[in-house]
Amino acid sequence: MNLKSKNILVVIPKNQFQEQELFDTLEVLKASGVNIIVLSKSGQEARGMDKSRFSPDGMLIDWDKQDGFSGKYHAVLVMGGRGAPKSLWNDPILPQILTDHYRAERVIGGIGLGVAVLAQASLLSGEAAGPDDELFLSELKKAGISLSKAPVIQENNMITAAGSEAAKEFARTVLDALVQNIHQ
Repeated sequence: MNLKSKNILVVIPKNQFQEQELFDTLEVLKASGVNIIVLSKSGQEARGMDKSRFSPDGMLIDWDKQDGFSGKYHAVLVMGGRGAPKSLWNDPILPQILTDHYRAERVIGGIGLGVAVLAQASLLSGEAAGPDDELFLSELKKAGISLSKAPVIQENNMITAAGSEAAKEFARTVLDALVQNIHQ
């Protein structure tokens, strides 16, 4: 299957993103030839937890107005970091985007603290991979989800990853899901 025709939306916190989660995931995805658009709530240059800078392609509110991208993305991925609870967990648009793509049988994924957005959108069931973080665990508990010890979990088109140490495996699992998904 030609992955060059696949479009992936990556959503990052507007600040305090986890560099290794983002950069390792992007490295693996880019190597496959997929088209990637990275958006944040503000669309402005973001600072990572280790002070590196990253300029997203635009604002999350304009997710469906990006040059060269029309219709639904083949995958929507939510990145974590200390900024995720503040800028992504309570975002009104992101759960709608995720739910819309989930219903269209697209690949949905979250890594680190970004996994909580999937739980809040009621898209997870059973267990999920994620960090051993008190605030995160309380979000999972509210959604009736238990934390798995596995670094990456895939349930159909839903993929969750524990954090930075699992970023490359997370990205490879997303790519495998794109190859296997005949609805796209």
